[in-house]
Amino acid sequence: MFKQLLTGVVLGAALIGSQATLAADFTLKFGHLANEENIWHQAAEKFKEEVEANSDGRIEVQLYPNEQLGAEMDVINSIQLGTADMTITGESLQNWAPKAAMMAVPYAFRDSEHMRAAVDGEIGEEIVAQIIERTNLVPLAWFERGPRHLTSNRPITHPDDLDGLRLRVPNVPLFVDTWEALGARPTPMAFSEVFTSLQQSTIEGQENPLSLIESASFDEVQDYVNLTGHVRSWIYVVIGKDKLDSMPEDLQEVVFEAADTMQAYEAQLFAEDEQRLRQDLEERGMEFVEVDIDAFVEKARPAVLEALNEEQREIFEAIQDL
Repeated sequence: MFKQLLTGVVLGAALIGSQATLAADFTLKFGHLANEENIWHQAAEKFKEEVEANSDGRIEVQLYPNEQLGAEMDVINSIQLGTADMTITGESLQNWAPKAAMMAVPYAFRDSEHMRAAVDGEIGEEIVAQIIERTNLVPLAWFERGPRHLTSNRPITHPDDLDGLRLRVPNVPLFVDTWEALGARPTPMAFSEVFTSLQQSTIEGQENPLSLIESASFDEVQDYVNLTGHVRSWIYVVIGKDKLDSMPEDLQEVVFEAADTMQAYEAQLFAEDEQRLRQDLEERGMEFVEVDIDAFVEKARPAVLEALNEEQREIFEAIQDL
């Protein structure tokens, strides 16, 4: 889907013959942070399968899950230096491309359909173009992340219910400012400390996607999942532009087509996993609470706009108009 942003990428000629038994002409080192069971890694395996089959072995994809090539920023730097080729990355790209910050702005998107319209439309193209220009990385595909929800030991349906709730947040100024505006008492804290802090009532709540709520066993120390959906975001699979440009056009097309297949495959896995996660957490005893989203959006909006620069604010307003 992103290939139209690159000049010189055209439909390649059909590959003739098989070189499967020969050494690959190109190797793609694909490192990421997810473990082997994560749907992102399963999607990466689909990409590897598609690329190697459809290139007749001319491209070999080597997968390195579990941060084997380093943390997210390390791999990005390695790609820029030419010692790695691909990774999965998100709003960290704002270190170079400010428009990438839109990938995690509270209440930028109403729902998954709204986010998809932005990412697949002109706004997404604008973000991708800046990423390519500023980072020399080419987004090949995007994955939806699970929306972040608030957990607590009392139901929260309206911002007024927060009433100074001691809430753990990541050390992200925008998150701190937003939750303060909503009426909570946000406390930046390392994720590794959250379970014990909830257990000891040092904090009273936390916010994360369902996947992390499950894997961290927060059901043992929290009773409610309040469906605030305050951050809906996505993440890109990127490849180094220099590596991509080094390939002949027919192999570039193989990479793009495999990326499209990977994206569709991951989207299916994601939808199934979100349904499974909710069912699992409910079976563990957590109660899911519908909230007054409009009230949360209205109260959070001034803090969100204040935190964005002019360029980001223009994109935010364009997203709201979709």
